[in-house]
Amino acid sequence: MARLSSWLRLAALIGAAAVLAAPSFEAAAGADKPKLEHGKGDKCVEDTDFMRRNHMELLKHHRDETMHQGIRTTKYSLKQCVACHASEKTGSVAATKEDFCAACHSYAGVKLDCWDCHATKPMAKKPGQAEAQAEVKASPLMPNPQNGGAKQ
Repeated sequence: MARLSSWLRLAALIGAAAVLAAPSFEAAAGADKPKLEHGKGDKCVEDTDFMRRNHMELLKHHRDETMHQGIRTTKYSLKQCVACHASEKTGSVAATKEDFCAACHSYAGVKLDCWDCHATKPMAKKPGQAEAQAEVKASPLMPNPQNGGAKQ
C-alpha cells in the first residue's frame, strides 16, 4: 500500500509539472508570434532574446534597488521601457491586445499586473521640465509633508 501511495504521489507530481511547463494555448496552437512595433531608441538595453527571457528579473532587481536601497537608475526602469515601447497608435504598452507588453504576455499566457500600479503610457513632459513629476498618493506608512511629517 505504501508503494502504491508513493507511485501515485510521483504521478501527480509529474502531471503537475507537465501542466506548469505547457505553453499557453496560443503558443501550443502554433499561433504566430506577436508582431510588435520596434522601440523608439536605436537599440534595447540588452539583446531581444535576453530581454524576452529575463526582463522580469531585471525589473524586479531594479525595483528592489530603487525601493529598498534608494538607487535610481534608468537602464532597467519600467518608466524607460514604457517610454521606448509605447505604441504609436495608442501611446500605451497595454491599452490594446496588440500593444507591446500586452501582445507578448497574452501570447505567453502570463498575467500582466504591472499596470495595477504603474502607468501604461509615458508621462508628458511640460516645456522646460527635465523630468515629469508623478502624483504621489498618501500612504499610512509614509510621512506626510502636509502634516509636519507625521505618519497617518
